[in-house]
Amino acid sequence: MKMHMEFQPDYRHFTNVMLNKRPVRLPLYEHIVNAASMEKILGLRFAELEGGNAKDKAEYFHQHCRFFRQMTYDTVSYEVCIGATLPGKMAICGGQGPIQSRSDFNAYPWNELPLLYWRYARPRLDALVAALPSGMKAVGGVGNGVFELAESLVGMEYLPFMEVDDPDLYADLFRAIGDLMCAIWEEFMPRYGTYFAACRFGDDLGFKSSLLTNPATVRGHILPQYRRVIDIVHSGNGLFLWHSCGCIFEIMDDVIALGIDAKHSNEDSIAPFDRWITAYGDRIGLLGGFDMDFLCGNTPDVIYDKVREAGRRFRKSSQGYALGSGNSIPAYVPTDNYLAMIRAAQDLRQEEST
Repeated sequence: MKMHMEFQPDYRHFTNVMLNKRPVRLPLYEHIVNAASMEKILGLRFAELEGGNAKDKAEYFHQHCRFFRQMTYDTVSYEVCIGATLPGKMAICGGQGPIQSRSDFNAYPWNELPLLYWRYARPRLDALVAALPSGMKAVGGVGNGVFELAESLVGMEYLPFMEVDDPDLYADLFRAIGDLMCAIWEEFMPRYGTYFAACRFGDDLGFKSSLLTNPATVRGHILPQYRRVIDIVHSGNGLFLWHSCGCIFEIMDDVIALGIDAKHSNEDSIAPFDRWITAYGDRIGLLGGFDMDFLCGNTPDVIYDKVREAGRRFRKSSQGYALGSGNSIPAYVPTDNYLAMIRAAQDLRQEEST
């Protein structure tokens, strides 16, 4: 793919999306681009350097940021997940987590968790900030949302039993998760907030047909903790981006009422992206638009044509819109297909400028 050396990033285009204003230039956005695809496109290996010494980290983030600039993004996506620093075997992918009872909860080292997080996160975030190219800011920050952390600490299939068998413990669990997230975000904002065009966490609350848990649980235990974090971000002059997969329409108005500035993640099997724009585009920015099944199952030529056609429509019908996948770019998305999406977006920009 031709390198756009003349491209000058400007994070303010993305900021306008977050403010639900039409940016002069169509921004690109991805929640995550996997390291293997980055390495293939850049033609070098660097992913393993993220966990190395200070020199290694500096080189890792130089290449990480170079990728986003070369692909003509105005922002660099990066987050450090809380779950990566929690002690014990996490259950985000199934099984039992370390908290199954009141005694487990009381014994868990809650007071130590912010220190563990910052010991791991600070060298990475410092290296990211030092590597940001002129005109670019980051999007991300402190990864993992409330429900994801509850799944990690207890286990998806065990949370309903806790809710029924020990509702006080269940409530205490979500409050403790909120306390942890707030402690970390309260330190993040004054230290790093100015370098982030948007702060975000991902918290998948749904699957294809409904929420993962009942709406009363979401409203009673999860959203109050969301509000605390969103208030911290806004108090620090930040903008908040919420990433959540699944069919979550029944609680979208509740989440918007918390003050989110924009939303990302969509699947065509749940609803076409046009539905998101029609229902919410007058209130929040909307990011993505192109389903991962679409990006995986078509040829680059088909993807290019569809992205250019639909992207033009999304851009016209939504004030705050940034183009990208409906979820992320994992390794199984063919690189040529991802690049076809990028090329279509770049040509849309060129079309608008002539």
